[in-house]
Amino acid sequence: MTIDLGFVRKDFIPAKPAPGRTGGPVLWLQRNLFATPTDTLYTVIGMLFLFWAVPPIYNYIIGHAVGPTGTVLECRAEGAGACWAYIYARFNFFIYGFYPIDQYWRPNIVFVMLAALIVMLLTPSAPFKRTTAVFFFLVFPVVSFYLLNGGVFGLRYVPTGEWGGLMVTLIISLVGIICSFPIGILLALGRQSKMPIIKTLCVMFIELWRAVPLISVLFMASIMLPLFMPAGTTVDKLLRALVGVTLFTSAYVAETVRGGLQALPRGQYEAAAALGLGYWKRMYFIILPQALKHVIPGLVNNFIALFKDTSLVSIVGIFDLLGTVQAASSDIDWASPTQAITGYLFAGFMFWIFCFAMSRYSLWMERRLDTGHKR
Repeated sequence: MTIDLGFVRKDFIPAKPAPGRTGGPVLWLQRNLFATPTDTLYTVIGMLFLFWAVPPIYNYIIGHAVGPTGTVLECRAEGAGACWAYIYARFNFFIYGFYPIDQYWRPNIVFVMLAALIVMLLTPSAPFKRTTAVFFFLVFPVVSFYLLNGGVFGLRYVPTGEWGGLMVTLIISLVGIICSFPIGILLALGRQSKMPIIKTLCVMFIELWRAVPLISVLFMASIMLPLFMPAGTTVDKLLRALVGVTLFTSAYVAETVRGGLQALPRGQYEAAAALGLGYWKRMYFIILPQALKHVIPGLVNNFIALFKDTSLVSIVGIFDLLGTVQAASSDIDWASPTQAITGYLFAGFMFWIFCFAMSRYSLWMERRLDTGHKR
């Protein structure tokens, strides 16, 4: 017995109304801002806050601000906003500090080389990666030092006491990041070592530096350290700050890397050992690539914190970006009610640019390496 399932409709179905809206700004507002009475209440409170806060901020930064071509008299006028003319007039001081004006081409060359090398290193599709890395880590620091410091090849000698501004901020940040990263990895591996002496030394180093505030480290490096050195022996103040910042950051990097090492299942270590590789090859080819991939957010967080903490060197007499802004705020030629606030706005904006760039690159790298755990 067979069943005939064929069916042919003989009557037309009445027309149905068009489907509801499935996209567009109105539906987005309904779903995200006015989905429930509670959401509507929060949305109204947020909008009232924005209406209260945004207009004064806008007027101060843009609406009533004095542009780069303005004068100090306009900045001193009642009701004037940010004095961007002051920033424009002291821009070179904020970037180069007390570096001689006729020698600005030297840090400019360093900035250009730095930007080109970083772009080539951070772009996955860029060619000559190994050559670029060698040039960045070995050649670039030497060339940059002699370019900035001078005293050779007919270059005028410029002591580090005349360096300042954003240039010093970038120097401290880059040296701290580049040097603390390998030191932190070695400390993390040493803390997991089965050799008691190495493990104890690494633990003592990490716990010592993590227990001391960075400002104390800088004070010790700049003020206390010369007291314990032989008479007549001096170490450059900037170099002391670089060493202090690097060692301080390396302790935090070590703990971040150790978290990545502990996150790996034991089977990865056993599989690496089963291949017959030595310790360093197991770490370099198998363990560390996986561990570092897991701790990218933590590492970038450490580096962003380091970049912001460079402003502490201004307390020990080094004129970084914040130090130059503070020093310029006492310039009576541009004295106005908004002078200092405008300077701090500029410094904050510059810090935000670099920190935001590091954060966005970190997110992009996480997506590229697929380290997320989206369901």
